[in-house]
Amino acid sequence: MQAADTERERPAGPGATVDLDQVGAGLDALDTPATRRTPVWRRLLSGLLPPLVAIGALLAVWQLLWALALWPEFRLPAPAAVGGEIWDLVRTGEILPVLWTSLHRAILGFLIAVAVATPLGLVVARVRVVRAAVGPVITGLQSLPSVAWVPAAVLWFGLTPTTIFAVVLLGSVPSVINGLVAGIDQVPPILTRAGKAMGASRFSNARHILLPAALPGYLAGCKQGWAFSWRSLMAAELIAASPQLGIGLGQTLEQARAFNDMPGVLAAILLILLVGVSVDLLVFRPLERRILLARGLSGMA
Repeated sequence: MQAADTERERPAGPGATVDLDQVGAGLDALDTPATRRTPVWRRLLSGLLPPLVAIGALLAVWQLLWALALWPEFRLPAPAAVGGEIWDLVRTGEILPVLWTSLHRAILGFLIAVAVATPLGLVVARVRVVRAAVGPVITGLQSLPSVAWVPAAVLWFGLTPTTIFAVVLLGSVPSVINGLVAGIDQVPPILTRAGKAMGASRFSNARHILLPAALPGYLAGCKQGWAFSWRSLMAAELIAASPQLGIGLGQTLEQARAFNDMPGVLAAILLILLVGVSVDLLVFRPLERRILLARGLSGMA
């Protein structure tokens, strides 16, 4: 009994003792992620207020430039005229079919891109020969403007929805792959070695070790992939037009340009921007915050 007490308490200096159990508990507490419950209203306020302030400042500058009459009305309409165009879309009920046409294509194309890019990213990250062969090509594809794929896709598939999805996939898959590869590169090798030592197969290693450990980089790649898929969709809708494809935001923008309707052009641009900001604030920002907090990181998410 006396020996056990001697092991738990060791002198840290003259006349002082250290409780090893308390030291261990303190180290465990340092490893445990801090969970701070922030009220929902405060999270919404902190997430929505800065963009709203920025939009308000932009509208103020816009109104000032319009009041100064530096450009003719058909080049720079008043913010109220553009707001009237958006309100007309809402009042007539046209906005919902237009938004749905674009959104469902972007979401479906993005989900297919993630399903295709995830196994490809694992192979590129873990097989050295494949990485050396196709890694530079994937990076080059990521820098290729999505609009360049539209003529080729139209010739391959005609003016069909397949053309739209092909452009979306070609635009977003390289970003998701590169994000996953970057995330896996930052995984400590000791984790995969521990998995092998415990008898994990390659699939189990990827499923239970690599993907969870690479989640921050993977999510960053998915976020960038969504941005590319949205841009690619707008490029495809601007160029490829047919009754079979319907009217999305891109075609709404193109129709306003054809009629020299500058308020309609700016209204379509604002709606495209609004969708992009909404998806970031409502989907990716909460996911980022949750992942960072789970790892004991606060970040800026």
